[in-house]
Amino acid sequence: MSVTNQASQSAVYNDKVVRQFTIMTVVWGVVGMLVGVIIAAQLTWPELNLGIEWLSYGRLRPLHTNAVIFAFGGCGLFAASYYVVQRTCQTRIFSDGLAAFTFWGWQLVIVLAAITLPLGLTQGKEYAELEWPIDLLIAVVWVAYAVVFFGTIGKRKVRHIYVANWFFGAFILAVAMLHIVNSAALPVDGFKSYSAYAGVQDAMVQWWYGHNAVGFFLTAGFLGMMYYFIPKQAERPVYSYRLSIVHFWALIFTYMWAGPHHLHYTALPDWTQSVGMVFSLILLAPSWGGMINGIMTLSGAWHKLRDDPILRFLIVSLSFYGMSTFEGPMMSIKTVNALSHYTDWTVGHVHSGALGWVGLVTMGSMYYLIPRLYGQKKMYSVPAIEIHFWVATIGIVLYIAAMWIAGVMQGLMWRSINPDGSLTYTFVESVKATYPFYVIRLLGGLLYLGGMLVMAWNTFMTVRNGQVPEVRIPALNPAHA
Repeated sequence: MSVTNQASQSAVYNDKVVRQFTIMTVVWGVVGMLVGVIIAAQLTWPELNLGIEWLSYGRLRPLHTNAVIFAFGGCGLFAASYYVVQRTCQTRIFSDGLAAFTFWGWQLVIVLAAITLPLGLTQGKEYAELEWPIDLLIAVVWVAYAVVFFGTIGKRKVRHIYVANWFFGAFILAVAMLHIVNSAALPVDGFKSYSAYAGVQDAMVQWWYGHNAVGFFLTAGFLGMMYYFIPKQAERPVYSYRLSIVHFWALIFTYMWAGPHHLHYTALPDWTQSVGMVFSLILLAPSWGGMINGIMTLSGAWHKLRDDPILRFLIVSLSFYGMSTFEGPMMSIKTVNALSHYTDWTVGHVHSGALGWVGLVTMGSMYYLIPRLYGQKKMYSVPAIEIHFWVATIGIVLYIAAMWIAGVMQGLMWRSINPDGSLTYTFVESVKATYPFYVIRLLGGLLYLGGMLVMAWNTFMTVRNGQVPEVRIPALNPAHA
């Protein structure tokens, strides 16, 4: 490459990799939600697995969770972090080659997951099902991601590091540590390995990983999105910058200790269970601090919610974030957990966070990005964004309300006993009683999937009518130096 070409390239942002990840966010969103609807239908009508082992619930369920969390959510996080770090540091991304490697490497991880999980090749660990060769690939891609992100921060032209980058940075470092420690395993052949841990230690490490996958992958990363895209879309500064820093340090310190609340009433030592519960309860404060900071950013601009469906996505996502982060600490209390554990209440809780918080904030962020990445002032159809918002929101409410009711009912039926000490209800009776709520859940999932399909059409039309602009890096504003 000539010196002139290099100089001209360094004067513009690298939005190619952002465009790639943004499009794949929408694609994998459709795929992930579709698999979710299929398994919701299987729980309603079990014969839908057609007697084919690859299509059985046990194999499609991890495919669904991985597709939604790591394919849809992961691509959204890559897209947002690469876009935000360049704009807030006023510099081109650290390495175009490594950034391209993270894109193609991550897509390879997703494709390999989509092949191996239906085949039953799994470690059997929640959110960490993938076998050791794919785990190694994830580690390599993630290290490359860290180099690109922190390299860009290192060559920034502004002294200040914007708070969104703090959250992105914490999410990248924590996920690397969680993945590498939890996935330590002894390979026995090309696609089989055994965990390096055993018994209660394995459970402890698994839920340290499992809950912090939620804490850092599904919370810290998306808070980075929130802190950039809400102020941008609302055209207002962050409500309290001081609160954002307190929110950051309190959240990342507290989350790490919350994992044992998944292991109440197990062989895990009682004191460890109590530590997990106490830290889960403390988590309520920083979580709500972040939610309040995001929502109050709209101070003086509340009227924008009437006309701006993108802003509505972003703000309503925070409402679901607040609700999920209230519900989580409550469910960690041992007496509540005795009722809620192993029931569909947990499923409702997870989906209020995944569909309501992660889904809506990602969709809002992508709706902000897509027109700008393709030289447009707005998406092809703003009414379609409006339709998507209402369809998705109604879908979430139906889904989580059905699961909450079903969960409490299941918990009460399972613990109900006759005067002679025998169980009042059999397990089968509790399943039969849950059936109507499974139908409502399926309906909620179908609405949410319908919203994703509307988004895919809107994205396709916007891309088709757009062109790829080269965005010049602005001259440094002395006020930000």
